[in-house]
Amino acid sequence: MNITAKITGIKYQVNCADDLSEISFKDLNINDAPSCFLLADKKYNYGISKWVSPKRTRSYPFERVYNSLNVSKRITVIPIIKDEGAKGDRDFIQWDTVSLMSLLDVYVILAYYNKAVVHSSRKDKITKQEFYNEYVKNKIVEISNYHSSALHWNLKEIKNTLPSLIDMVDETYNQLSKELNVVFHSSKGLQKFKNQFQKGVAEFMNASRTKAKEAQNREHLTLQPKEFLSTSTKATITIKNYLGGVYYFTTDEIEVDKKNLFLIESKHSINSKLPSMGDIKDGLLKMVLYCNLEDVEVNDIIFNPKPVLKLTSTEISGKITSNSASSEINNFKTSNTFNTNQINIIDNLFIEAQLNNFEVIIEGV
Repeated sequence: MNITAKITGIKYQVNCADDLSEISFKDLNINDAPSCFLLADKKYNYGISKWVSPKRTRSYPFERVYNSLNVSKRITVIPIIKDEGAKGDRDFIQWDTVSLMSLLDVYVILAYYNKAVVHSSRKDKITKQEFYNEYVKNKIVEISNYHSSALHWNLKEIKNTLPSLIDMVDETYNQLSKELNVVFHSSKGLQKFKNQFQKGVAEFMNASRTKAKEAQNREHLTLQPKEFLSTSTKATITIKNYLGGVYYFTTDEIEVDKKNLFLIESKHSINSKLPSMGDIKDGLLKMVLYCNLEDVEVNDIIFNPKPVLKLTSTEISGKITSNSASSEINNFKTSNTFNTNQINIIDNLFIEAQLNNFEVIIEGV
């Protein structure tokens, strides 16, 4: 099934975000900072998250961004390219990542690495890459003096900053190659990447969307090991927004009930009673999107979207939902002997679901 939808704006109340550690600007080293933190002093008050790769499928970047959504001004730091050496991966930032951050009103700092160490056991591979901290801090200062939206900042950075930044990345990896005696991927790939910008943002958007579409098709055909589905039915969902972004997602499950279309994001655990918070928050960021869908269509037929976050585990029995009666919820918690932390997670999830009109299902399998 192929679903299309639109998003014209985001309205969502976050309830499960972590309490953020506070760091002052003068003490900030982005490499030593937590994955999400509050930059707080007299001049700055930003929720800042950082990515360890430009690729969205690595190390729960959505969880990190989710944790910043309670702060009125949000920044995320993303490496535009991460080259781990000729024997490792090389990932590039995609337009749809930046566009998604714009949709969530998150300012993107397009950053790069300038330090690394040689991998302990693999030739021509590096590890422990570090952002150029002064560059990141200078960009924070720029944002503090920038009075337009995250969308305008992100578009400006893509058009005006990214092409020259690619040259800086090329130069930096060449320097690291000499310093560490490591062979990296060919610079031709970087120049091809740069040329996409020189020909205009539109072509870059199209090239990135092609890659995203390919990834969507692969995921549509693949059942991930962590997923436990009551049905193997998946559906592609293509979301367009007023920013010019197109997002390609794959729902884990779908159910159709008359005009209601249930978009189910599933997270499964085999070793604990609840999936990890990284998995849960990754699912919640999908809820932020699904709760704001409009004009949801399948084969030109309009449906009412019903977002669902389903948490399953082999370590529990029974089933409850965020719509269950209080007595049922309490009995479920008691019979499965959840600890205090797990109970708090469930309670906060159910509150978030009720605030934003989606459903959480927790059940044993």
